[in-house]
Amino acid sequence: MREVILVYLDRSGGLQKFVHDCKKYNDSKQSYAVYRFIISINPSDIAELDATLGNYILHNPLQAAQIFQSVCFVAIKTLSLIEQLQTEAQISILLKPTHLPPLPSYVLSLSAYPFNYTSPRFYMSEGIVIAMGTVTKYTQGARFLCTEETCPFSEGRFRCIRVHCPGATESATVRTDFVCSLCSSPLQEDMKFRVLGDKQIVELIDAKILNALKGYSIDKSHFRIQAFTLFLR
Repeated sequence: MREVILVYLDRSGGLQKFVHDCKKYNDSKQSYAVYRFIISINPSDIAELDATLGNYILHNPLQAAQIFQSVCFVAIKTLSLIEQLQTEAQISILLKPTHLPPLPSYVLSLSAYPFNYTSPRFYMSEGIVIAMGTVTKYTQGARFLCTEETCPFSEGRFRCIRVHCPGATESATVRTDFVCSLCSSPLQEDMKFRVLGDKQIVELIDAKILNALKGYSIDKSHFRIQAFTLFLR
């Protein structure tokens, strides 16, 4: 799969964009605990190269991102793209599909029953925005150090970092009760390495609500429309 990913990135121009993003990080004077990369992917093109990888990306995107993470780490180290990078865990990959297969199973509709959306994979959803919150900050990544001075994890290396994952809450990334996996001592965040991003909360309602605004209908069936919340990061 790693070889297929490298071939796809080279053919699609994603590798050139990745090198450009690395250059911006390398030229920056700011210190980062996490280096975040957004990689656009065409599921159809990847499936033509390797059907297993294409299916894996569509149905297990979080695990697929870890494979991309491994490929990107090797590329950075081989080409010396980011001098400050120390560990593979410092790389955060966000896979951004250009489209999804036009099949019902890839469409998220909260007006349908039953709601079998338990798989953490990609879905399409179409609706009407009825409310928007203000843009606020959230933590994309942070570095922690062990408070026990004799512990190897108290040194200034990136051995204890937290990276935000899709669907996680803020407390999963930044908290005060994390403990060292080596000596069980409390961990303390190194604030100068915190990486922030923008997020916005949006209330969306199914597009079928428009049917209720057409006035009288001969359809006497009852229906209920409820808005759902999206976090745009």
